[in-house]
Amino acid sequence: MAVYTDISEDDLKWFLTEYDAGTLLSYKGIAEGVENSNFLLHTTKDPLILTLYEKRVEKNDLPFFLGLMQHLAAGGVSCPLPLPRKDGALLGTLSDRPAALISFLEGMWLRKPEAKHCREVGKALAKMHVAGEDFALKRPNALSVDGWKVLWEKSEARADEVEKGLQNEISAELDFLATHWPKDLPVGVIHADLFPDNVFFLGDELSGLIDFYFACNDLLAYDVSIILNAWCFEKDGAYNITKGMAMLEGYQSVRPLSDAELTALPILSRGSALRFFLTRLFDWLTTPEGALVTKKDPLEYLRKLRFHRQIASAAEYGLAV
Repeated sequence: MAVYTDISEDDLKWFLTEYDAGTLLSYKGIAEGVENSNFLLHTTKDPLILTLYEKRVEKNDLPFFLGLMQHLAAGGVSCPLPLPRKDGALLGTLSDRPAALISFLEGMWLRKPEAKHCREVGKALAKMHVAGEDFALKRPNALSVDGWKVLWEKSEARADEVEKGLQNEISAELDFLATHWPKDLPVGVIHADLFPDNVFFLGDELSGLIDFYFACNDLLAYDVSIILNAWCFEKDGAYNITKGMAMLEGYQSVRPLSDAELTALPILSRGSALRFFLTRLFDWLTTPEGALVTKKDPLEYLRKLRFHRQIASAAEYGLAV
């Protein structure tokens, strides 16, 4: 979450008249994240999250995202729900942006997750994959191999400003992944961005998943590689095999991975590391000064990418054999 577009109190009060949301008491911007402008609202009814959609989020994709939240919640996945307007629509307009009100999910994201938390995240992701099996709407992953090439073209010329030699290294990596990317693996709805700040806990109990604005249809095991990258590396860059083992055990307790998915996990992990490196690199080079947003270091994911190049099998991630 982040704030790119500011809003006035008067405009917000007018916007709320279209909803059965109570009277505005206070609101504040949320700086975490990099995609949309988000605000926490307190009203005379329930607290809400206001999201203004911008940057990489296409308006035509919003019915998929909002419908998916409704579908997953109906299937037993704890996640926020979009609040309908008085006319039944889920989307409004504020500050010339598509906007929605989303229910507030209790809990906090963990700054120092432990293996026991990773196990719960693995379970929750697998439950989401199962619950999404019969979701009717489809959305291709715009940030898969072809999308990476487009992003790279926007950053390639300046890449060596971040680290010398990056231009050649990333070009070679893209060529490798385009040639070796797995096919014929199980496909379904994936979250595609299940980082610690998108998972809430109350104590040690997982209370819900948030931020479905990268969700799409893609390889389910690719989503597993994303959470390995997001949850199982320490701040010094070291891979924590205990967390990795817990994550994979938790996932497989709900949805066992096939032999083909396990074989592909090192390549998928390289791909997901590259994907987040590329979006971070683009944002690092292009985010305007003064935006209320926390830029994330692209080199963190470059180091993870280099780690995955050395992995020969899923057992090295902590898979119990």
